[in-house]
Formats: sequence, C-alpha cells, structure tokens
Amino acid sequence: MYFSFARTTAYISTLLKLLSEQSPETLASLQDIDVFVLPDHISLVSVISQLRHHDNPSPVPILVGAQDAFYEDAGAFTGEVSPAMLAEVGCRILELGHAERRRLFGETDDIAANKAAAAARNGISPLVCVGERTRPPIIDTTGSEGGILDTKTALSEISAQVETVLNALPHSANVILAYEPVWAIGAAAPASAPYVVAVVRAIRELECVCRRPMGSTRILYGGSAGPGLFSKLKDSVDGLFLGRFAHDPEQFVKTILEIAAA
Repeated sequence: MYFSFARTTAYISTLLKLLSEQSPETLASLQDIDVFVLPDHISLVSVISQLRHHDNPSPVPILVGAQDAFYEDAGAFTGEVSPAMLAEVGCRILELGHAERRRLFGETDDIAANKAAAAARNGISPLVCVGERTRPPIIDTTGSEGGILDTKTALSEISAQVETVLNALPHSANVILAYEPVWAIGAAAPASAPYVVAVVRAIRELECVCRRPMGSTRILYGGSAGPGLFSKLKDSVDGLFLGRFAHDPEQFVKTILEIAAA
C-alpha cells in the first residue's frame, strides 16, 4: 500500500523505458531469468495490460502476481479476492504468508497452505514467505559481520512453515519460497551472506523439499534485499524478492541486470 494507482502506472512505464534502452545482448540475457512484479489488486489488471500493450510491449517477459488471495475460488466471502479470477485475468504468481499478513491479520501456516493449494489448482505459482521472527543468538563471535548466527534456531521455526505448505501442494506444482528473516525486513542491511547461505541450504535439505521434483521449488531471499547482494548469495538462492529497494525502478533494473549477469 505504498503506491497510488497513478504511481503504479508511472512506475511500469518507467520500467518499460529502462528495459527498452538495454542493448540487444543484455535483453537476450534477460530471457533466461524470471522477472515479476506484484502490484495491489486494484492496479493488477492495468499492469498486465500495460505489459502486453501491442504498441509498446515489454521487451522482456515480466510476470505479474498478486499480493494475496482467498483460499476458495468462489462463494459468500465478501471482500475477498478469488484466485480463480486472478488466474482468469493473467495473474501468474500469488504472494502469501508475508510477515505483515501473519502479524496484522493473524494468518497461520495452515491458512498459507490453503492459499497455496488454491493458487496451484488455478495454475498460479504460490510464492510463500517464510522466515524466523527473532534474530537467532550468536554462536561464534569470531566470525565476520558481527559473529555467526545459530541457523538451527532459525530452521526450527522455518521448517514448520515450509512443511505445512508443501504438504498441501501436489508434487507437480511449482512453488517459490521467499526466505525473509522477519527481523531483517526493513533493516538498514540484510542478514549476513554466510547466514543466509547456510539457512537456504538447510531449507533445501528438508525432507519435504528433497522429495519434490528437481526444479519445482525455487528459493528467493528477501529482507532488505537490493543491488549488490545476489553475487554474495548466488551459490544458494535462485533469486531475490525485493521490497522498498525496488520502489525505485532504476534500482530494480540494476538488480535484474546483476542477477542476469551472475
């Protein structure tokens, strides 16, 4: 709820302009990554239309997703948004389980799982936010960047979130896990790279992840993510999930180009 409708429209226009200014070689490299934006529900259909405009379409594929939806496709659920309708208008990704949804609206792992299942049955990829709420204790003060944090403490909380959602999905469903340590969201700096790498590798080793088909589960890092970060994490994460750093389209494009180059 940071952007107005007018600002969202202007943002997409600027994004398209910045991408169109890239060299053919750069644009070719962007075909190998997935770029997505998640506008508010009111702006979503307009954004899809902007990106598909026949006179000035996006020079690279950009997926459009929603920030939330209900877990039923239709019925007497006043005020909710149907995942079936989102799929009908071209929504490709559904964000769910964000820390704000959990904190402000009491959403649980079970609710996130129901929403993920609703997305999957409508052909939408669920993007599930997972992460520990409290900064873990330091277990080794000799490490760099303020010491080494205890990844086992974090994983005990994260594993329940991941398992509940994946157990609700068919094995064939593609799912995106957005690892966001809640204590790092909005912070001046992200969690340290060694810590993120260790946590993400531990998530990949969870039994519920290992038994799914190769490539069906991708893991992004969020939590004060921005330009200059992906190169430090590329050996463990599949991409970044940007928040406020992406409010500037130039920074967003810079990050996209960094990921493509890496």
